[in-house]
Amino acid sequence: MIDRSVFPDPTYRDTVLAPLFEGVKTHYASGMDQINRAHLVMLRETGILGKNDTARIADALTDITASTDLGALTYTGEHEDYFFWVEAQLRDRLGDLGGALHTARSRNDMDHTLFKMALRTRASHLMHQVLTLATALTDKAEAEAQTLIVAYTHGQPAQPSTFGHYLAAAIETLLRDAKRLEAAMRDLDQCPMGAAAITTSGFPIDRERMAELLGFEGALLNSYGCIASVDYITGLYSAIKLVFLHLGRLIQDLAFWSAFEVGQLYVPNALVQVSSIMPQKRNPVPIEHLRHLSSVTVGRCDMMVNTMHNTPFTDMNDSEGEVQQAGYAAFDSGGRVLDLLATMLPACSINAERVRKTSDAACITITELADTLVRDESVTFRAAHEVASKTARAVIAKDCPLGAGFADFAEAFKDETGRDTTLSEADFAHATSPETFIARRDRTGGPALNALTNALEKYRGTTDEIQAQSKARLSRISTADAARNAAFQNLTET
Repeated sequence: MIDRSVFPDPTYRDTVLAPLFEGVKTHYASGMDQINRAHLVMLRETGILGKNDTARIADALTDITASTDLGALTYTGEHEDYFFWVEAQLRDRLGDLGGALHTARSRNDMDHTLFKMALRTRASHLMHQVLTLATALTDKAEAEAQTLIVAYTHGQPAQPSTFGHYLAAAIETLLRDAKRLEAAMRDLDQCPMGAAAITTSGFPIDRERMAELLGFEGALLNSYGCIASVDYITGLYSAIKLVFLHLGRLIQDLAFWSAFEVGQLYVPNALVQVSSIMPQKRNPVPIEHLRHLSSVTVGRCDMMVNTMHNTPFTDMNDSEGEVQQAGYAAFDSGGRVLDLLATMLPACSINAERVRKTSDAACITITELADTLVRDESVTFRAAHEVASKTARAVIAKDCPLGAGFADFAEAFKDETGRDTTLSEADFAHATSPETFIARRDRTGGPALNALTNALEKYRGTTDEIQAQSKARLSRISTADAARNAAFQNLTET
């Protein structure tokens, strides 16, 4: 019979405590050691602990780290969690002094510091993947700056553009998402240590020094907020969600463009699987994996945000332990999307013959004909639009290319204006060519080569700027690691 008066209840142990213990071993043991060392340095520097005591505790911490095989460590229920297991190890070596390390701190401020440290590592790697994709897309856009495509609106052929111009739109969105992610990462740079349980401590702690030793930019100001305001979670996962929500739209276009009926995008054989029964089929299934992994990532981010909904504004398990660990799956699935897309999209090419056929069949350059009439024939745009509309209907009915429809155009022009056009057949063919359409749209953000080249240069600058911010953060953490290790080593030297 189970004794319900003794902690922990076996079912609670197996369903909650043991999985949490394993999670801490996997994700937070190293971070906890870093916090222990930094806290001990701070306690000595502020005079809260004496030199001999800190030296003994430092030696014990070093011995625990060196002698512990985390992989072989299992949860027995003897200690509530990994934190208390470490403290028990200290007590085994030091007696009552082993409990001194916990002076002026709580598992509350330790937990959120651990969570931020784990998230900043994952977020930094994700940012690297985002910027790698941005660079790959920019390189591809530059290479495809004059590659014609059919741009679609409402699922229908609309106007000619270039593959580079299309990709530039995706790059611009991705970089805005990267800026949002960088802003969310800045909230990870504020250290909760020193908040203790809720209200800081009666001891003369140095919160700024703790932040410095752990590689944070500074201390998170309000101590209650350190343990209650989980906006670093909701903000970060919201920013991550947008990356993959927006990439999912791009990926959906890739699926549409590669369909047999559209045939605008060619996916190379290395990224195509053949049907097991239909030998004629080329299935670009990486696109499907990109799509569902993007959706899964969005869902995982939503899970993290929604778990915080209607929770109390205080310390709570809803924002800790298992919830934090569940969110890490978003970095995994999202990272797979970024790596695969950075490889697949640059390997794809545009089917120029299909683009030309669709352009001719759908009269997608007709807008430029209307613009030309306004400029060269001195008619209003509405009248020019009507002439262009009649011309398009006539050539589509005859199933012939727009460029061959000069006679239909001349008739439509005379019907609308009451006079003959001054455009020659060569003028008409020039005005309705995709190349002319693109070249004449040399405005800021347009598809013409000069405008696109200028845009791509700005995108590279933005990518470099965000990359510099990421490198500065990583450098700060690396410098802090070295400083902390040196300060900790000094504790044992006489």
